[in-house]
Amino acid sequence: MERKAIILNPKDNVATAISDLEAGNVVEMEMDKNTISVKLVNAIPFGHKFSLSHIKSDSPVMKYGEVIGMATSDIQPGQHVHVHNVASARARGDLAQEVK
Repeated sequence: MERKAIILNPKDNVATAISDLEAGNVVEMEMDKNTISVKLVNAIPFGHKFSLSHIKSDSPVMKYGEVIGMATSDIQPGQHVHVHNVASARARGDLAQEVK
């Protein structure tokens, strides 16, 4: 099996493309010695994420086994996961409270 994407932690609900991927491709990955197959809804550029499962709006997006953001809309399996459908949960200076 040629590796086209990686899942970094078993808790993750996204995978990361390790090459440019075309919409309609079926990507197979290994997680916990199991093979997971996802048909891509969108083209996924190198280094970008796609969903492994349905992620409901306002639900956490998990990468590295950690919450990296919250879905701003429903995300279907194989859909591109990026700034258009995720609000970052890290380094949000706009949400920082003033230090007194």
